Amino acid sequence: MSENYRPETICVQSGWKPKKGEPRVLPVYQSTTFKYENSDQMGRLFDLEDAGYFYTRLQNPTNDAVASKIAELEGGIAGMLTSSGQAANYYAIFNICEAGDHFICSNSIYGGTFNLFGTTMKKQGISCTFVNPDASDEEIEAAFLPNTKAVFAETISNPSLVVLDIERFAQIAHRHGVPLVIDNTFATPINCRPFEWGADIVTHSTTKYMDGHAMSVGGAIIDSGNFDWMAHKEKFPGLTTPDESYHGIVYAEKFGKMAFIQKATAQLMRDLGSIQSPQNAFLLNVGLETLHLRMPRHCENAKKAAEYLKKHEKVAWVNYAGLSDNKYYKLAEKYMPGGTCGVISFGLKGGRDVSVKFMDRLKLAAIVTHVADARTCVLHPASHTHRQMTDEQLMEAGVAPDLIRFSVGIENAEDIIADLEQALAAI
Repeated sequence: MSENYRPETICVQSGWKPKKGEPRVLPVYQSTTFKYENSDQMGRLFDLEDAGYFYTRLQNPTNDAVASKIAELEGGIAGMLTSSGQAANYYAIFNICEAGDHFICSNSIYGGTFNLFGTTMKKQGISCTFVNPDASDEEIEAAFLPNTKAVFAETISNPSLVVLDIERFAQIAHRHGVPLVIDNTFATPINCRPFEWGADIVTHSTTKYMDGHAMSVGGAIIDSGNFDWMAHKEKFPGLTTPDESYHGIVYAEKFGKMAFIQKATAQLMRDLGSIQSPQNAFLLNVGLETLHLRMPRHCENAKKAAEYLKKHEKVAWVNYAGLSDNKYYKLAEKYMPGGTCGVISFGLKGGRDVSVKFMDRLKLAAIVTHVADARTCVLHPASHTHRQMTDEQLMEAGVAPDLIRFSVGIENAEDIIADLEQALAAI
């Protein structure tokens, strides 16, 4: 939108811009293809000479409207939707790296992403070095290699809830001429805008708070437009040398600040096809319209639940950056003064077995794989999302065997605490 609207207004008004006689609400363009008057019109689209739609595997008007809204919320210049958050993270890195390249990643990230980067992409010839996000600059810089092409981390890690020092990581990445890619899923742009602290590319699992209702799986990639690919031409041949599959187009030259998203759309989405369905994008947009209302409630409820758990005699530890004595409280105040997220983690005295028994006693909170939606839910990562990891890998990722991930919803806080209380009383 041309006006400098605040996030609340962007959530409701941005993205879809209806013209005279068009639907007020974003429509679902449930079509695989789009009609043109002559062959030349279609040919110019395939040559990337004209903008437009010809096949939903690459782009769709519903998806583009929603991607535009998320880009505006983040303060970026362009975005694209993907079929999942995993696809978004994969595309964000694969759009920069190719076989023989290397990137650096925080070791405090979602287990699925850890496996994607450390195992699957390794099979494709792209290596990754995991670093402790709390390590010194010297330790992190020691991980850089001549073929390092990017640094990746999460704003708030899932499920260890490490708050990243975004500005520090951006400075380290830029000293080595590579971009910083941030997964901003847990904080959302309502609570944190990583571009304002030096990040270059942001990803999201839109499945979480953005959708907010556990209805549609999806992801998003947003580009700040700030990273100068041509200034480091030798590092990024995919963006700075001719793409023979598009008649020798050099993305950084032809599209300038839009190069990253253009390449991700025209090349990766064309070849790999992990598009978000227009119906899911429509549902995502409905969720985005209330994101600014839900996030403060999530944070408020989470803080109350964390304060209750911290005082309970059966609770061994509580991790929530909204607590003043938390290790990451000062970083959270710097980057997310309005609140972090609605996810807390804690452990019970007695370890893993007691944690599992506790979860089975909950009534309001449901045991589900999901996290970060309107309903309170709970998970034991060591038994569920991270069960493919060894104990050594779990500890490296900051996931203790007794860690319970508690995603606090937007129900009445007293009802959530009452559910915790009855479950703790039963163990």
